[in-house]
Amino acid sequence: MTLARRIIPCLDTDAARVVKGVNFVGLRDAGDPVALAARYNAEGADELVVLDIAASRDRRPTFLETIRRVAAELAIPLTAGGGIRTLDDALAVVRAGADKITVNTAAVNRPKLISELSGEFGAQAVVLAVDAKLTDGKWEVMVRGGRDATGLDALEWAKRGVALGAGEILLTSVDRDGTQQGFDVALTSAISRAVSVPVIASGGAKLPEHFADIFSEGGADAALAASIFHDSVQPIRDLKRFLASRNIQVRLPC
Repeated sequence: MTLARRIIPCLDTDAARVVKGVNFVGLRDAGDPVALAARYNAEGADELVVLDIAASRDRRPTFLETIRRVAAELAIPLTAGGGIRTLDDALAVVRAGADKITVNTAAVNRPKLISELSGEFGAQAVVLAVDAKLTDGKWEVMVRGGRDATGLDALEWAKRGVALGAGEILLTSVDRDGTQQGFDVALTSAISRAVSVPVIASGGAKLPEHFADIFSEGGADAALAASIFHDSVQPIRDLKRFLASRNIQVRLPC
C-alpha cells in the first residue's frame, strides 16, 4: 500500500512573527503564526512545522507561547524545533503542544541527543533536520541556519541519524531555499535511497510541477514549503487537486 504524500507548510518564527528569506538570509515579515496555522489547518495541510530560527535563550518563553497558541488552532500534527539542545528543552516543547520535535545543530554537535530524544518520545516523534549544500560535488551538512559548514557528508549523516533513532528526515537544500526554482530532486533522491525512514523535501518550491517532481522523481514522502503558502502563490487545496490529477496519492481536503 502506498501512503499518501504529505504537504507541510513551515512557519519560521523570530520572536512572535513568521519570517522568510532566500538562501537563509534577507528575512522579511510573513505574518502572524496563529493566523497562518488556522488557515493551513482549514486548507487541508497534512502537518505543520514551526521553527524558532532565532533559537536564543531569551526567546524560549516566546517560542513556547507561540507553540501553545498554534497548537490550539490545529487538528493536524505539529512539529516544532529550533534551539533544542537537551531533553528538557524537548520536553518543554512537547508539553507546549508539539507532536514531534526536530533537531539540527545540537544533534551535529552531540549526536547522542538523537538517541536520548528517541528513547523518551519514540523514533516517530524525532525529526532530524539536515540542511545540505552542494560543495565540490558533494552535499555538505550546514548548521546555524545554513551559515556554518561542518565537513559532514549529508548522506552519511542522515544514515547515522536514523541509526541513532531519528524517525524522519527533514531535508533542506540550502542552495534552493527561497529561490522558487524547484526542489533539489537529485539531493532528495539520494537521501531517500540512503535511509529507511520518511524524507520531507524542503527548499525551492513554487509550481505544482515542482511538488509532482519531488514525489515522482525525488522519492520524497512529504514536501515542505513556506513563502508560496504564506503569500497565497500556491493554495494547498489546488495543489492537492493537481497532484491527484497526476495520480499522486494525497489526502484531499473535504
